[in-house]
Amino acid sequence: MENANRILIGVLGSQDLVNQVLHVITSSFPSLHPVARICSEEEAPAAAAALLDQVEALLVTGPALYRRVKDQVITHLPVHAVPLTDTGFISALYRLQKRVQPGRSEAAYSIDSFSTSAVGRIAADIGESPGAFRVYDGPPYPPAEELVRYHAEAFLSGVSQGALTTESEVAAKLGERGIPCEWIKPTDQNITVVLERALLSTETRRSKEAQILVGMLNVDDFGRRLRFKGSEHDIQRFKLDIHRMLIDYVESLDGYLTPLGGDEYLFFTTRGIFERETVGYKTVPLAREIWKSLGLSLSMGIGFGRSANEAGTHARLALRRCKEAGGNTCFIVREDKTLIGPLEMADSLSRDLSMTDPALLRKAEEAGMTSAYLSRLLATVARTSKLEYEVHDLAAILGITVRSTHRLLLQWMDHDLITIAGSVKVPKGRPKQLFRLSFLEDV
Repeated sequence: MENANRILIGVLGSQDLVNQVLHVITSSFPSLHPVARICSEEEAPAAAAALLDQVEALLVTGPALYRRVKDQVITHLPVHAVPLTDTGFISALYRLQKRVQPGRSEAAYSIDSFSTSAVGRIAADIGESPGAFRVYDGPPYPPAEELVRYHAEAFLSGVSQGALTTESEVAAKLGERGIPCEWIKPTDQNITVVLERALLSTETRRSKEAQILVGMLNVDDFGRRLRFKGSEHDIQRFKLDIHRMLIDYVESLDGYLTPLGGDEYLFFTTRGIFERETVGYKTVPLAREIWKSLGLSLSMGIGFGRSANEAGTHARLALRRCKEAGGNTCFIVREDKTLIGPLEMADSLSRDLSMTDPALLRKAEEAGMTSAYLSRLLATVARTSKLEYEVHDLAAILGITVRSTHRLLLQWMDHDLITIAGSVKVPKGRPKQLFRLSFLEDV
């Protein structure tokens, strides 16, 4: 059930690049579930063919592997390659220049997989002469042995003072021969761009782009704020200011807003638009604007569903979680009732807690930790990036007495949810213990 709501994508390539792709997916793409296969250029077609019935898209990490897969594997699935860009080129060139031997400073650099025009454009951007690079102009996607021979001959003849290659295998073999070489690796940003394209190309994503999303907005401490208004006219102006800002926000979502009375509003938009507006369910710009303008915080519950009724029910459930967490947050409840969140509203998250793992929820529940307590702890860690607290701090976060907190801490320690991290000395009395929320370390 954990992966039922995620899109399967195959990832093929060398160990280093596959690990880099997996890191980017884990940190920035909660809707993707990678199926990785470590393979060489020769093994890539068979590895790709074996994944065709399991995934919705393929991501190949190297240009040579990509060409092999496209030439030898017949599939209707979208196949994407991590692009070669200026950033990887410049980074590798910088590393290589630091290794150049002083006596070879007049020689050029040999480079493969980039065209002469592309190299010339990059050289002009960084103030280098195009003549500083000797570009491989043989057939496209040559075997690794051909590239090794090309770079080695250029270096041994004195034409090149070092090699720049996009193939890790070529870099390794040149290194074994003692030839200065740097591997042009894609950056995390390059990988992010191609993953976004891959995500948009999947059938699941296209079908969800137009899915109706139901959102519920609640103004935190609205009644208390009204008590500070001097007259009925001030109250009405205050409500109009809030309504105006919410209308502008929902209009930016191409959505529809309606007040439910008092401090609560309902809006509708599409899932694709909301995901782009929140940069992949990470932050809600509206909250910062309304905090700066009116000094208000909001709770936002978002619901996805297979029907409007289900989405509305999930939005109400998400809003309830926001209130349990103390407000100023956003939770999303998906079709299978799993959670995304909390998204902190008034400030950007200092730590990415975009996915609440169902296994974590079960473990917390078995230890007697209610969803309200878990939500408050998640929200606090998201705001502060701290995992260690004194018992008085935890009592304030949970909204219970210190005595009750001690009782809960003992119970949670028995279930390995928390550990004692140390103690803090105080001027008088015994040192205070620090409790570490170890079960949230990998969240």
